[in-house]
Amino acid sequence: MTDGAHIKPLTALRFFAAFWVVLFHYWPKLDVGFTPAIAAKGYLGVEVFFTLSGFILCHVYLSGFGEGRFRYGDFLWNRLARVYPLHLATLVGVGAMAIAGTLAGLTVDPNILAWKALPANLLLVHAWGFAPVSGWNHASWSISAEWFAYLTFPAFAFAAWKLRERPVAAVLGALAFIAALYPAFEALAGFSLTDATIEWGALRIVPCFAFGCALHAMWRSGRFPSRLSGYGAAFLGMATLAAVQFGAPDPVIVMLFGGLIFMLASLASAGFEFAGQKVFVYLGEISYSTYMICIPWKILAINAAAKLFNIQGDKLPLLIWVVIVVALIPLSAISFHVIESPCRERMKSWAKSWERRRLAITAAT
Repeated sequence: MTDGAHIKPLTALRFFAAFWVVLFHYWPKLDVGFTPAIAAKGYLGVEVFFTLSGFILCHVYLSGFGEGRFRYGDFLWNRLARVYPLHLATLVGVGAMAIAGTLAGLTVDPNILAWKALPANLLLVHAWGFAPVSGWNHASWSISAEWFAYLTFPAFAFAAWKLRERPVAAVLGALAFIAALYPAFEALAGFSLTDATIEWGALRIVPCFAFGCALHAMWRSGRFPSRLSGYGAAFLGMATLAAVQFGAPDPVIVMLFGGLIFMLASLASAGFEFAGQKVFVYLGEISYSTYMICIPWKILAINAAAKLFNIQGDKLPLLIWVVIVVALIPLSAISFHVIESPCRERMKSWAKSWERRRLAITAAT
């Protein structure tokens, strides 16, 4: 079985999902008179992340859960070490930018420096309906949704473990859940679940995360012939692009992306090196930083460009826009190596130190 850290095509896919979200947020700032479908649907990159989370977490933790080796506290600490340091850093960064802008006499959106929303942001519950407004680093709503999935992971793992011998039923059940929930939510809420952020973001992750868990059960079963995974990946990749281009309903695109995730994982199992090159894997590894800094960088870079080049309004010429977008890659690398990775390792080392102390105290008594 391929190790979770070495399903290279899925790691690479994280980068493309992150830049799909970037395209969605940055395209409106480009001085052109049209919006391509691929940019308009970029918000669905979050659904890709949510589905990948379910798949990878089941791959890493499900066996331990089923065999009684799963330690919930350790799991939550490791997940917190993965997401919280950069979340806190970007929150502080956005706050510092807003305060500096206010002191400099610039017009700052009052929702950015939303003090009433700060406690919910600090506690990672701002996508659970506890934040009065969307504030600070808005992109972090999805990290709050991920935290909800981490807290409830034992429920997902219990269902996945029970259905491990019936992967087809698991996948069909997840597909039926998606097909039923999305239209039901829209009918009740008046907007699409894929538009939910701070009000219903915690619910938004549930069908995708469950879908990822089910896809992992199918992948682990080995029932799909690996020799066909290349054809399957090509077909589903083209089908997904066509669905995006021709405006298919969001649940359909989510389902197709799930199929693509499954096929890419199957490619890795079969030993294919598709998207497994070091550059793609590295870009996938820094994709969390890409996602988390994209909004702060957009605010900073666009305002700086407008001042520097005396641009009227917030629409940028193509060359300046491209430079700002491409700059996200080295900035993401800096964020990863200076903040994300060192802080994660430090938090893990704390946990190991606490465990050694606990064992020493236990041995002494």
